Amino acid sequence: MNPTVSIITVAYNSEKTIKDTIESVLCQSYQNIEYIIVDGKSNDKTIEIASSYKNKFKERLRIISEEDNGLYDAMNKGITAAKGDIIGIINSDDFYIDKKVIEKVVSRMVRENVDSLYANLVFISDIDKNKIVRTWIAKTGSFRMGWNPPHPTVFIKKSVYEKYGLFNTSFRIAADYDILYRFFEKYKITTTYLNEYIVKMRIGGESTKGIKSNIKGNMEIYRILKKYNQRFCFLVLQIRLLRKILQVKIGK
Repeated sequence: MNPTVSIITVAYNSEKTIKDTIESVLCQSYQNIEYIIVDGKSNDKTIEIASSYKNKFKERLRIISEEDNGLYDAMNKGITAAKGDIIGIINSDDFYIDKKVIEKVVSRMVRENVDSLYANLVFISDIDKNKIVRTWIAKTGSFRMGWNPPHPTVFIKKSVYEKYGLFNTSFRIAADYDILYRFFEKYKITTTYLNEYIVKMRIGGESTKGIKSNIKGNMEIYRILKKYNQRFCFLVLQIRLLRKILQVKIGK
């Protein structure tokens, strides 16, 4: 099997970082890739930079540039537009760690015949992309014990989105947590864990921005847990916070 993989990048005024993202997709050894960049009407050089790669990607690159209702609305646009069998989402300040990432993802998903895959992630400095700040080793676990996989490493079949829905845009920060909880816990999609680092994420994204953002994010996660009738919501939040603290302290 040679499934088509749709990679989606959401961007807004990302001229400083999007080149790394695009080139990490362009260099992949796996060739059956469709690349969709969803831009929220940037007023810097984001579109100019993205468009400069059209000749290299040829028909594999599509650029959507229009106003949106935030990050997750833009992701929904990309998913809806995607024609691939498998969908991966990589933000405009993140990039794949090497050229074999998609090849490994597809090989594992096809071999194990699963709906999804997730892997490990490296947090890097937003000033020096070679400086590792900490790592996120996903392992295996349960959302009910405060666990969740790093979203940029998650690949999911498009049929799952078609069956179980898109991002809930009422959540401004934690819609990724909501959709993964829905897929993994509520609907029990099949998955596999690739115990390798596949994405480098710059510190400074929506989920890594300061105290106020973290408080708002945790409030949204509490709402999500209540929505899915999760017992002991506050305890789950505390365990999740402890996991994050340990991740920072020991770099895992």
